[in-house]
Amino acid sequence: MDAPPTVRARDLAKYFGEVVALDGVDLDVAPGQIHGLVGPNGAGKTTLLGLLLGLAVPDRGTLEILGTPVGRALAVPEGVAGFVDGPGLYPSMTARQNLAALAALRGDTTLDIDDAIDQVGLTDVADDRVRGFSLGMRQRLGLAAALLTKPRLLILDEPSNGLDPAGKKHVYGVLTRLAANGTAVMLSSHRMDDVEALCSEVTILSTGRVAFSGPISKLASENSELDYRVRTSDPAAARRHAADARGIRLRDQDAIQDAAQDAAQDAAQHAVQDGVEVLVISASVPALDEFVKRLVGDDIAVRELAPVVSPLEAAFLALTEQQETN
Repeated sequence: MDAPPTVRARDLAKYFGEVVALDGVDLDVAPGQIHGLVGPNGAGKTTLLGLLLGLAVPDRGTLEILGTPVGRALAVPEGVAGFVDGPGLYPSMTARQNLAALAALRGDTTLDIDDAIDQVGLTDVADDRVRGFSLGMRQRLGLAAALLTKPRLLILDEPSNGLDPAGKKHVYGVLTRLAANGTAVMLSSHRMDDVEALCSEVTILSTGRVAFSGPISKLASENSELDYRVRTSDPAAARRHAADARGIRLRDQDAIQDAAQDAAQDAAQHAVQDGVEVLVISASVPALDEFVKRLVGDDIAVRELAPVVSPLEAAFLALTEQQETN
C-alpha cells in the first residue's frame, strides 16, 4: 500500500487584491520525493511555497500537509521547515550562534547544531560572523537551519543561488540523502539543470495555474523534436547523412522563431569549436538513434551529442507559452 502524500493540494487559490497569484492548483508530493517547482517570474512559485510553510493561507481549496488539513490559520504541522526569498539570518552573529538562537526560539535544547553545520560543509566557518558570508554560504547556513529539526517536509526557494560547483555538489548530496531517508523535498529553481539533476517530478506554473505536474520523463516525449549539437570526426559526411536521413532537419538552414530555436540558431551561426564544425540538427529520439547508427556504420566517430536546450527547458518554454496564449 502506498504511503499517503506528504503534500496534497486541490483547487488552491490565492488572491492579493485583484491579483490572482494562484488559481486552481492541484499538487501531490510523495514521501522521499524531490519535487521541482518551476515557472516564469510572477507565475506563483513563491506564493505556493509560502502556503506550504504557513506564511500565508489559501483563499480557496484544500491543503493537507503530513496528513493534517491546513485551515485558514498561519500554521503548519510539526515536521515542516525551509525558507523562501532567502534564509533569515542575524548578520552580527556567527553561524553557530544563529542556529543556537533558532534552537532557543523553539525551546528545544536537544537540537544538534554541530551536526547541522557539518552536513552543509560549514564546520570551518562555524564561528565566523555571518556578515562576512558569501551568498552561497548564507544559503548553506539557511539549509542547516532547516535541517536542525529533522524535517519530514523541506521547502527551499532557489537553494543553489550563489553556490560554487563544490557547494552545489555538497547541497545536492544533502538533499539526496534526505530524500533517501523519507523526507519530501520541494524546491523552486530557475535553473533547469538543478531540477533535472535532483528531481524525479516537477510542477510547472504559469500565470498562477499548473501547466504540467508529473514525472520529468513525461516531458521529454520520444516523439517530440529537440535541437541537438553533433560533433563528429567527419563533419562533411555527417552533414550529408543528416540531409539524407528521414526525420532529421538541419537547423542552420531554417528560419528560427521561438526562444529555444533562437539558441539553436545562435549555436549554428557559431558552430565551430577547435576548428571542427558542429552540426545543429532537429530530431525526435527515434530519428536521432537512426542517425547515430548511420554515422557509426560509416566509421564516423561521434565526439559530442547534446541537446542545445534541455528537454525540461524545451517543454517548459512550450507549456508556459501555450498557457499564456490561452
